Amino acid sequence: QVQLVESGGGLVQPGGSLRLSCAASGNIFSNNAMGWYRQAPGKQRELVTIKLNDGITNYSNSVKGRFTISRDGAANTVDLQMNSLKPEDTAVYYCVLRQRWRDYWGQGTQVTVSS
Repeated sequence: QVQLVESGGGLVQPGGSLRLSCAASGNIFSNNAMGWYRQAPGKQRELVTIKLNDGITNYSNSVKGRFTISRDGAANTVDLQMNSLKPEDTAVYYCVLRQRWRDYWGQGTQVTVSS
């Protein structure tokens, strides 16, 4: 009983910025992790970033220094600020809630980086 709704995807020029948002609802426990994965056509879904409930954050090396994850625990939301976007960032971005050894996924939002 967890639902994740994402928003904020779109078309961006290389070097531009975009902010993705995700709102979680349902049976959310305090001990969890929230983050973002992405999947390009024909490729496996890959980690972008994960933030634990204690604030510890992991980033993929490919986005470190360019992307920033933020969480609002009270609202059960998580955002992904994406700066200095590159064409290789083009993918469907998925919000994930990880709790009690189970992952819950949003529907995905398309991010396209192209001139």
